[in-house]
Amino acid sequence: MTPVVRALLFANVAIFFAQSAFPYVFGYGAFVPRLLFYQPWTVVTYMFLHGGVMHLLFNMLSLFFFGPRVEQVMGSKRFTLMYFISGISGALVSYFIAPNPLIGASAGVFGVMLAFAHYWPDQIIMIWGIIPVPARLLVILTTIMAYWMGMTGQGGNVAHFAHLGGYAGAWVFLLIMDRSRKAFRKKAVAPAPAVAEKVDTGGWKSIDVSRIHAVNRDEVNRILDKISADGVAALTPEERLFLSNFVPADDRPGPVH
Repeated sequence: MTPVVRALLFANVAIFFAQSAFPYVFGYGAFVPRLLFYQPWTVVTYMFLHGGVMHLLFNMLSLFFFGPRVEQVMGSKRFTLMYFISGISGALVSYFIAPNPLIGASAGVFGVMLAFAHYWPDQIIMIWGIIPVPARLLVILTTIMAYWMGMTGQGGNVAHFAHLGGYAGAWVFLLIMDRSRKAFRKKAVAPAPAVAEKVDTGGWKSIDVSRIHAVNRDEVNRILDKISADGVAALTPEERLFLSNFVPADDRPGPVH
């Protein structure tokens, strides 16, 4: 369990009990489109309110399943930013397309699902525990279903356009993040005309990225990006071990604690 996912799970469960005990929490926290300019904070607070135990359980199970791996890859700061951007974009899409009151963490969770499919598109997800579906196909199918149900008005009181807004917010965030990574790689990893450039990774000395096989190069670049954004301390033990395989023997540091 990663720290931000743990905090989100705790906050959602705690607020669910609070809203059960104090009904006025709904009035202050639910997103009501016509009151947006009077209660602008509700584009965030609606993400922590739920319509019942099953609504809460479904969202938290999805966050528990998809969230930790995504947070590990992105880092806690970027994961948190993407989660709330997805939730806010879900509220805004609903505001412009289907202006109905909103509650629930679904838009943020859908953003996490999209990020999971972005990093592991072929990972098999078992729907209802029996139907195997690749993560990428799951996102495509849920996008089609949400759009169709939203346009036809089917699906009861489910906020389908908020789900699509969550996907849209995460997609834009990942697009910007990937472009930033490519810019960093181009600047820091491109070999010089005569001698391959060494990438300084702080405590990890230097790694000759140009000599790494293409099979491993993307993962090394991802870890270097993470070091650039959050520092060596943000690496997991597995990432440290993986990266150490590409440090020249003469440049390997002593034990890292």
